[in-house]
Amino acid sequence: MRRHPPTLLAAAIVLVIEAAGVFIAAVLSGMDTAAGRSYQLSSGVALTVLAFFAVAVLAAIAAGLGAAKRWSRTPALLAQLFIGITGITLLQGGRLEWGVPALLLAVTGLAAVFAPPSMAVLVSKGRATARQ
Repeated sequence: MRRHPPTLLAAAIVLVIEAAGVFIAAVLSGMDTAAGRSYQLSSGVALTVLAFFAVAVLAAIAAGLGAAKRWSRTPALLAQLFIGITGITLLQGGRLEWGVPALLLAVTGLAAVFAPPSMAVLVSKGRATARQ
């Protein structure tokens, strides 16, 4: 079994933590929708379903990074950009308890994916790319 660099593992862990945060937000959204506190019932349901879908996507990207799959690099970077933008939006809205962790995780995730050891594995031209 080939060992992957710690930076790649760190990037996968960041995505798992982000998936957990989105899961918590999805549960809270579902609870608010069920209690009638969403703008409209249909929008609350749609937001909750989309949030659970995002959890599944983030978990799949984390699994791809953990297995050093080349396809996972671009979605991981895009996820970090989206989470970073969301973190900035939350900070602008005064939600420091959600915005600060989101922004810190996004920066950490970007740094971990862009780290030279991670990039070396994710862009390698060797034997591993033929199976991916």
